[in-house]
Amino acid sequence: MSQDPLEILWDGLLSRDEKRITYVFQLLDKPSQLEVVNHLNRMVSEEGWHPEQVLSAQAALNTIESARVKRN
Repeated sequence: MSQDPLEILWDGLLSRDEKRITYVFQLLDKPSQLEVVNHLNRMVSEEGWHPEQVLSAQAALNTIESARVKRN
């Protein structure tokens, strides 16, 4: 059974592996990147997410921001 593309995307983004996060994020177009960042921000700020999900979302946001700073 093959994995759903969205599942593969989120597995990469929430992997806590900087190279994997960066790679997957860069595959997305700009509007999709914005949606992902918005969703990750909701994950770290809203109630109801599992603590490990929150940690993974924060790691993804940190990696994305770090990559953004390096490009500029």
